[in-house]
Amino acid sequence: MRILGIDPGLRNLGWGLIESQGGKLRHLANGTCHTAKGDLAERLLSLHRQLSEVCARFAPDTAAVEQTFVNKDAVATLKLGQARAIALLVPAQFGLSIGEYAPNQVKKTVVGVGHADKTQIQHMVKMQLPGASFDSADAADALAIAICHSFYGAATALKVKA
Repeated sequence: MRILGIDPGLRNLGWGLIESQGGKLRHLANGTCHTAKGDLAERLLSLHRQLSEVCARFAPDTAAVEQTFVNKDAVATLKLGQARAIALLVPAQFGLSIGEYAPNQVKKTVVGVGHADKTQIQHMVKMQLPGASFDSADAADALAIAICHSFYGAATALKVKA
């Protein structure tokens, strides 16, 4: 089963694709969708196009998206929520079931503690997906989200889809 993990962001949206088969995980691809500063609508459209290209190219079976956390800057939280909407919309347009996971749940699943830092996440992703390399912390986070989904949601997702 091919699992697409998505780490939403307006400037950098990370994505990672893994294969889960018989309890074994394998890295397939990862990357980062980038947008430049400018008009919000254009940035969201760019994310939509880039993520749609990823789904069309790699044909995942299911997807997982990190839930938004609320920070002190309400405007930044709202913009992140809009990017997250793209992260949910695109897989839905491709007919995929989508799991959603809190950041602490992803960290606890991949690292073993809910308050792991980026370095710890990257290290454990490399341990669980030998040979994987990524161009950004966002791509590593997306792979961690896919790993989390392989443990918690992938079996349920296929039952729902069938």
